[in-house]
Amino acid sequence: MLDYKITAKDLWTGRKSDQELYLHEKVQCVSLVEFEFNKDLKIIALLGYACDEGVKRNQGRIGAEHGPDAIRKSLGKFPNHLANDTQFLDCGTITCLNADLESTQTNLTNTIELLLSQNTFPIVIGGGHDIAYGHFKGIKKHLGNKKIGIINFDAHFDLRQNTSGNNSGTPFNQIAQDCETENAAFNYLCLGIRNDANDKVLFETADSLNVKYLETEHFNMHYLEHVQLILMQFIEDVDYIYTTIDLDGFSSAYAPGVSAPSPMGFSPNIVLECLKVIIDSKKLISLDLAEMNPTYDIDGQTAKLAASLVHFVMHMV
Repeated sequence: MLDYKITAKDLWTGRKSDQELYLHEKVQCVSLVEFEFNKDLKIIALLGYACDEGVKRNQGRIGAEHGPDAIRKSLGKFPNHLANDTQFLDCGTITCLNADLESTQTNLTNTIELLLSQNTFPIVIGGGHDIAYGHFKGIKKHLGNKKIGIINFDAHFDLRQNTSGNNSGTPFNQIAQDCETENAAFNYLCLGIRNDANDKVLFETADSLNVKYLETEHFNMHYLEHVQLILMQFIEDVDYIYTTIDLDGFSSAYAPGVSAPSPMGFSPNIVLECLKVIIDSKKLISLDLAEMNPTYDIDGQTAKLAASLVHFVMHMV
């Protein structure tokens, strides 16, 4: 597979112990071409999506293709609290060859279906937010006619028309189109929407598609009970949840290393509270983080935020 690479174990570094106290000691770097999964074990499957072609097409700051390894380097230093019989696998990275985003998304779709068929919990790290289209299709391919809810932590709807090709701003419009073709419901909740990040047409598109959303001024700890209520109502109406976290939704005080930074974003605290609700529902099937751009990071701050989110989720599911 030319558009897939196995992760080198020496990418994972940190303090050393003889008890697997740190994640760099716990992780197994495997090849999806060769590895035999044990379905009787609980498995956290980390997968990289090294692609920023969609960001480039969407006129964003390129560099997100280096996001997966930046997150890995930070995550390896974190403490390991997983059970001894829980496997933590680094399943390598899907790469984008010759600017062929569409083939990269198809590769992601097939890989997600494979990981889910092996009873793993996939966590995908990117990479542009075009990650969402291939990821959702893989979940859909695995679940068939089950009702899937999408929860997106993001400043942007990402509902742009893909008239000039797929990009990081089109994934949820593409999903909506597929749902319409398949006569399936489009269940999409977006948390953290900003008026200064979405034009009038995008708000109209969201309304026409019956998208549920909270704008950033109401997405904070002050409104926690209201946010939790919105979340629980959305979750109750679906069979499974796919969660995607766009790091550019956070304030640039927390996440400077993203494709589209803004000081007006949300804080990590409200996202962590929401993740607790989502995970406690037992409906979360897969998760990704998008738009990590180490080219513009400051002191590894964004990579640490992304790694902290991964660490939180993998120990909660």
